[in-house]
Amino acid sequence: MLYYFRKYPISLVIVAIICYLSFFTPPKTDMEEIPYIDKVVHICMYGGLCFILWLEYLRSHKTINWNHVVWGGIVAPIVMSGCIELLQEYCTDNRSGDWLDFVANSTGVCLATLVGYYILRPLIWRKS
Repeated sequence: MLYYFRKYPISLVIVAIICYLSFFTPPKTDMEEIPYIDKVVHICMYGGLCFILWLEYLRSHKTINWNHVVWGGIVAPIVMSGCIELLQEYCTDNRSGDWLDFVANSTGVCLATLVGYYILRPLIWRKS
């Protein structure tokens, strides 16, 4: 467990922030009037998490272990988002689960995976 705190400290902080943001009652703002702003926020949260996972993984590995990347960097964030949506629906009074939020979360993970592999990987490995 200590290994993950050393190798992925920023990712773990982002996971904690996402969990907090997923269960607190957000204040009312004018931003809510923008269509689908909520989905854009979900894409950014999970895309940001996955991007940072790629960054932290690539800085400490010279080759890609696809088993680790797929399970830890793709499947785990998607499963986490699904669990959060279910918990919001069935365990809170102030939030509701939404399948479109889950799709937006998964989209963020997939987009960040593409950016991580095709853009971030060559940049980081070229420098080292």
